[in-house]
Amino acid sequence: MDEKRPDWLKIKVNVSKSQEVTDMLRSLSLNTVCEQANCPNKVECFTKKTATFMILGNNCTRNCTFCNVEKLTPSLIDIEEPKKIALAIKDMSMKHVVITSVTRDDLDDGGSSHFAKVIDEIRKYNSSVTVEVLIPDFQGDEKSLLNVINQKPEIINHNVETVPRLYSEVRPMAIYQRSLELLDRVKKHDKSIITKSGIMLGLGEEHYEVIRIFQDLRDVNCDVLTIGQYLAPSKTHHPVIDYIHPNAFDEYKAEALELGFKYVASSPFVRSSYNAFEAMNILNETL
Repeated sequence: MDEKRPDWLKIKVNVSKSQEVTDMLRSLSLNTVCEQANCPNKVECFTKKTATFMILGNNCTRNCTFCNVEKLTPSLIDIEEPKKIALAIKDMSMKHVVITSVTRDDLDDGGSSHFAKVIDEIRKYNSSVTVEVLIPDFQGDEKSLLNVINQKPEIINHNVETVPRLYSEVRPMAIYQRSLELLDRVKKHDKSIITKSGIMLGLGEEHYEVIRIFQDLRDVNCDVLTIGQYLAPSKTHHPVIDYIHPNAFDEYKAEALELGFKYVASSPFVRSSYNAFEAMNILNETL
């Protein structure tokens, strides 16, 4: 399709205001998905002194065609990373933190024990900080998932990303049912944990397929849903098939809420952890 983006996808940013957070992250040798995934909201979030920390290195073992994260030899795990993240949270005076990772299929537990150590270190620093984790599927291993569940983060997020029909093109190493099963297992082991998932629009999905995802997620008692516009990081990534109008995002939000989601964020620039602190406050009022 035409490479030119519509007006609603054009934003003005002030890079200078976010430099303080960028410098702090560099000094601690920390990665963020904001930078690695080339998120369009990076400057806005850094200006607010928020970020989504990406642990376990910056090289992924999966070959998703939508993602900008490098697909190279996985990095050695930095054993000091949990303490560095706790220090960064202190420096940024964060009240809600989001932790994600690259997918590490090369590790026996998929890196889940490292997730657990990061959560534990955050709790040691300040037990009042709410923790949200955006996790890979750990290849469906329930024991690995339990490493994270047992640390009792307030939110466990795992994105289904797109409709099942497009998995072979967009997420060839992932399995849609496995992702649903992960969210289901979280609730079965600990109903107090909020579950969350997200999808991208504009990859070639049909309306009825999107609604089916909503239904599938509610069938496993998923609480929170994020819906955003897919933007290709480069010409070598999966192409944008459609630019979805903001009105359509509003309609999807209404349909998702009608199905029972407790919170839905739906607009072109929404990403998994966009305005996560604000969302957590709303959830605290409703749950």
